[in-house]
Amino acid sequence: MKKIIAIISIFTLVLVSCKKNESEEIVPNTVESGEVKESVGKQCFELVVNNDTIAMTLNTNSHNEVNGELVYKIYEKDKNEGTIIGNIKGDTLIADYTFKSEGVSSVREVAFLKKAGTFIEGYGDLIETNGKMTFKDKKLLKFDSKMTLSKVDCK
Repeated sequence: MKKIIAIISIFTLVLVSCKKNESEEIVPNTVESGEVKESVGKQCFELVVNNDTIAMTLNTNSHNEVNGELVYKIYEKDKNEGTIIGNIKGDTLIADYTFKSEGVSSVREVAFLKKAGTFIEGYGDLIETNGKMTFKDKKLLKFDSKMTLSKVDCK
């Protein structure tokens, strides 16, 4: 009986020590994949088509939080100019765009898909929530390659 208990104890110790080794191998991989990225600082992006211009300046920190400026100069329309504050999750920037147009201050949600050093503006159905226009369903956003802002030197 003592031999059986000794064998079971040794077997249990071997299993426990193997599990500890597996856990130790998993932890570094988890830490590496969860590493915080370095700040990318200030970057500028622009789209110019005919007489229309969209310009965006982004300041991104190590937590993928973003703030900056966004300007829409659409030919024969009032200029929209304001600030954006948001987050990059995966490859998508979702931000609140606070701007003035015709002397009225407004807030609406904007979305941009980050792809190969560019940002592609997204669109979708909007609803008003607490005085702010937000996307009805972010999963249904569409990104049009015609609305691609390319990286430019900041002025």
